[in-house]
Amino acid sequence: MDVADAVDAARTELADLLAGLDETQWEQPSLCAGWRVREVAAHVALSTGPAHTAVIELVRAGFRFDTMIDRTARAHAARRSTAQLVAEVRGLVGQRRRPPGTSPVDPLNDVLVHTQDIARPLGIAHPMPVDAAAAAAALVWSRGFPFHARDRVRGLEIVATDVDFRRGSGRTLEASISELLLMLTGRTPVPATA
Repeated sequence: MDVADAVDAARTELADLLAGLDETQWEQPSLCAGWRVREVAAHVALSTGPAHTAVIELVRAGFRFDTMIDRTARAHAARRSTAQLVAEVRGLVGQRRRPPGTSPVDPLNDVLVHTQDIARPLGIAHPMPVDAAAAAAALVWSRGFPFHARDRVRGLEIVATDVDFRRGSGRTLEASISELLLMLTGRTPVPATA
């Protein structure tokens, strides 16, 4: 799998999904706590912005990363029409700039998960490519901040049923790689019966 191609494909699919939403759907809650579909789209649209802009916003937020992300997404969502947000997300295709300190897989994880943040609450089935989801899950597993994935599934061995992916130790929890990725990023709960 070519990561850049996978990012471009996922961004195109997200733009297409957003373009098909009506105004009511844009105002619906997403899987991101406190954000509507509109804020999630705005956050994605900002993902290739200049590094100096992110630094300025981080300073304005008192060096609180989550606060900076929330404020910038809300402000951008308030200033843009839905058509502008769709165009901005579509305009990310082919962009290779990413935030400082991130890897080429970070934009892939970002767009895959945020697409589900939008699609799932709206009842829209949007399958993830398994190789792309596995790469994103491996990235999330390898890091502490911001997802703390290992803590979420402590005491479990998570095993994908549709691609070669196995992490952790303990009782086995099997699920599709897309479900595991959403669990590792905190979008869905770890099953109580695991």
